[in-house]
Amino acid sequence: MAGGAASGGTTQGDTYKEARNWLLLPAWVTLSILVLLPVLLMLVYSFLTKEFRGGVIWEFSLSAYDQFFFDRGLFGDEPPKLEWTYITIFWRSIWQAGLATILSLLIGFPTAYYIATRSEKVRPLWVFLITIPYWVNLLIRTVSMRFMLREEGPINNALVWSGLADSPIQMINTNFAVQIGLFYSYLPFMVLPIYAAVERYNFSLSEAASDLYASKWTTLRRIVLPSVRPGVVAGCILVFVPSMGAFLAPDLLGGAKNFMIGSLIEEQFKGNAGYWPFGAAASMILLSVVLIFLILYARQQARANKVGS
Repeated sequence: MAGGAASGGTTQGDTYKEARNWLLLPAWVTLSILVLLPVLLMLVYSFLTKEFRGGVIWEFSLSAYDQFFFDRGLFGDEPPKLEWTYITIFWRSIWQAGLATILSLLIGFPTAYYIATRSEKVRPLWVFLITIPYWVNLLIRTVSMRFMLREEGPINNALVWSGLADSPIQMINTNFAVQIGLFYSYLPFMVLPIYAAVERYNFSLSEAASDLYASKWTTLRRIVLPSVRPGVVAGCILVFVPSMGAFLAPDLLGGAKNFMIGSLIEEQFKGNAGYWPFGAAASMILLSVVLIFLILYARQQARANKVGS
């Protein structure tokens, strides 16, 4: 009897696993076709040779990666030196994305906390207002931001009218304009995960801390933030990663002097004169940097959870 029960339990377990695998099959197929396959194609293209009229020649080469990191002169016959042009663009992308993430967090956390502490009848309205910009295409929103920041735009007109500026300020084609564009584009990605985390927060913990004479800052730092940390981390990742690869804001608001890695990659696939292997190599370098950040964070979290347990 016991053996039969065990056999029946094993059969049920196998049936459950088989059903689960079949249910996951559409997701795996979709991810393989839309995510894994394009990444593998990009990886392969990054090791190919550029064709003179555009496209690639199916010959293995490391020239794309070599060009990204090293300068060998106009004819390639000089000793290699570090190619600071592309490294500088990459570094600019990192600090612009990091600054956009910090700015989004400084604005997004109080916004999310405010929404989550409103009555249940009002919260959907606030969430609706946060998501309204995403009803409009990102290109249109970025062009609108360019209109706002131009010398004859509403912001400069308001500054001159109020006396805060004697003449219009040059904001277009600056790092400031790029930063505003990134912040405006991805702020909701910060607000929504934090809002979801704060909504699940047990506010009786804050009341208990207040009863124990903890200041509001202490309560926020030692109780609220650790409790909503998953939402904060998710928001930071959702802002940082797309900001790193953004190209609309740098192109339309920053100009040629404020190139980011996304703009560099996009330029390589334009028309017949593009350098596809170089664009693919830059894409793989960008992907590698993002994965390194995520892996380091995952290892740090695993280590912290192990210590906590």
